[in-house]
This record gives sequence, C-alpha cells and structure tokens, in this order.
Amino acid sequence: MRHFGQIAPEVRKRLFHQEPCTFTADSPARLLSTALGATLYSPATRPRLAEDVLKQAARGVVSMVLCLEDSIDDAEVPAGEENLVRQLDDLAKRSDADVPLLFVRVRTPEQIPDLVRRLGPAVRLLSGFVLPKFTEERGIPFLEALAAAEAATGHRLFAMPVLESPDLLYRESRVQTLEGIFRAVDKYRDRVLALRLGVTDFCSSYGLRRGPDMTAYDVQIVASVIADVVNMLARADGTGFTVTGPVWEYFRVQERMFKPQLRQSPFLEVQAVELRSKLIEHAMDGLLREISLDRANGLLGKTCIHPSHVLPVHALSVVSHEEFSDAQDILRPERCGGGVLRSAYTNKMNEVKPHRAWAERTLLRAEVFGVANEDIGFVELLAAGLSD
Repeated sequence: MRHFGQIAPEVRKRLFHQEPCTFTADSPARLLSTALGATLYSPATRPRLAEDVLKQAARGVVSMVLCLEDSIDDAEVPAGEENLVRQLDDLAKRSDADVPLLFVRVRTPEQIPDLVRRLGPAVRLLSGFVLPKFTEERGIPFLEALAAAEAATGHRLFAMPVLESPDLLYRESRVQTLEGIFRAVDKYRDRVLALRLGVTDFCSSYGLRRGPDMTAYDVQIVASVIADVVNMLARADGTGFTVTGPVWEYFRVQERMFKPQLRQSPFLEVQAVELRSKLIEHAMDGLLREISLDRANGLLGKTCIHPSHVLPVHALSVVSHEEFSDAQDILRPERCGGGVLRSAYTNKMNEVKPHRAWAERTLLRAEVFGVANEDIGFVELLAAGLSD
C-alpha cells in the first residue's frame, strides 16, 4: 500500500519532492496510525462488499471500516455478520487481492471472538476492530476480548475506540470520563492504534446537526470536547495517542430547492451550470476547512462515509515543501541544543525546542503522505487524483 499509489509513477514524480512510502498491515503501529488517512466506513451488509473493498483500494483508500453497528438496523446484525464472514473469506481466496487496512466495527465484546472464530484463516485480512461508545467501564471488556482473540490466533489485531459517549460530552462528567478512558487505553497501549471521535453522537445529545457550510469547530459544545480530548489523550510527550478527525456528513449538493428557480428564470443553460458548480464548490469548502482545522487542532486522519471525501483528506495531508524544509532545519543534529533560526523560506522564525515535536510529527507525515514539490499545492494533488 501507499498513498497516491493509484496515480501513475510519472505523475507522482512531477507532484512529489519526496514520494509517499510503501507500507503493509504488518508495518509498525506508529507508522500505521499516521497512514490511516481517510478511513472509509461501509455497512457490512453490502451484497458486493468484497468487490467494493477492492474497488476502493484501487481508488486510493488505505483504511476501511466494515460496520456492524450504527450503519445497519438492529435486525440486520445476524445477516451482516454472515455476509461479512462470507465476503472476507472470498477476499482471502484471491491471491492477487490488494486490500486496504480492514477493521470491523462491532456492537458487543462477544462479537470479537465469535467473528474471529468464524473467519478462520481469513482473519489475516483484518487489522482490528472499532470499539463503539468507548468509556473505561464499557471499553475494558472489548479490549480484553481483542487481546484474547489475538493470543488465540497469533495474528496482530488493533483496537480503534470511538469516543462518543454522552458522559464525555457532559461537562460534569467529562474529566472523570477522560481519565477513565486514558487508564483503559494506556493499559492496552500496544493494541490501540488510534482513537476516533464520534461527533454525530455528540450533536445528537443536544438535538444539533451542523450544516454543510459549518465545521465541527463552529459548534461550540463539540469544539470544547475535541479540545479536551486532545488535551488529555493526544499529548506529544509520549503519553498521547493518534486522534482522528470527525466524520463529514455531506456528499452531494441538494439541488431540488434550486430547480424551480432555474426553470422560472431567464438563465441560459451555461449560467445554470455555473451556478451548480459554485454550489458544489461551496459544499466542498466546508469539508476542506474542517480538514484544515482538524490538523491545526492536533487531529490526524478522518472518518469518511463517502468515497468523494477520501482524496481531499489525503491531498491536504501531504506535507508542503515549506513545512518539510522547516522540519528538517529544526531537527538537524547541530540544532539539538536549541536556539532560533530563520526559515529557509525567510518568512518565519523556527524555534528549535518548542517546534521539535511538531517537526517530528511532520516528518512522519511526510514519510507516509509524501512531500509536495515546491510549486505543487492542494489543487494540483486533487486534480491528479481525480483524473485517474
């Protein structure tokens, strides 16, 4: 696997100063947690699930969650489990199958050993499980079940807890809940690949839903939770974990309300097309702003529910040539004693000690997502991905 692997080699050479590295499901956890990128969710009930996985991998998806929880009806769980086992077994029999990192989102701890048993040899396709509504009390049984399944199979399995409980949202219980979550994931640190934020559940506790022109950070009750999660669970002092960005819910412009106006107005056809183009750009703008704010607030990667979100997440994860230059300068061995230096771009000061953790994270992201050439930006990366 590699990010932007779906793009022709000669195009990658033009786009990247340093191309993204290759990695596998057996790569070190620190690399994989950075490499997750846009994690695409898919209901486990999809009748062509195996084909969908292969199709998305060919389009540049490197991590997927096959969901048995909120994305399907309660009554569909048995059929979803059966379909999941059958489809993964089919994938495992294809020697040429190039699959992304695959995780299963379960509902109960008991599902983990049961699914692992039913999968048999096909369990080798799984990178782990997504654990819903994670708190210390709810989460420990999930982590114990995962550890036992790993020991029984000898196959490495990671956990990705989802932080979405109301106890995490409510101010009077938040700190205590976060402390409990930290105790749980710290105990199983080697098995926890990343923590995921369930912002939709946060909003539901207050009957809220952000519009396509608003980010999660515009909803203050949600922004305050994200800040506290990063504060207590994503520190750069060696105790923190990778925390991924919240899901973006919108994937198509709602045109119905505009069609009557277009029929009644004297617009030429070309003007109608231009209006639609502007609406699409406006809808995309919310996603792009949220991805940028995710990174600015210490989050890495993003939960995605539509393939159209994957490329923007990956394009905005590429390290710019300027960021790479700054990070390299800060981490030069002769600078280990600290100090301040002017950036090679002569537009900022790089303070060695305070910026060191940022530089280390930036170079890790550069390894996974690559470094853009000096004259390449988001638009060029996005266009190259869309053309393939």
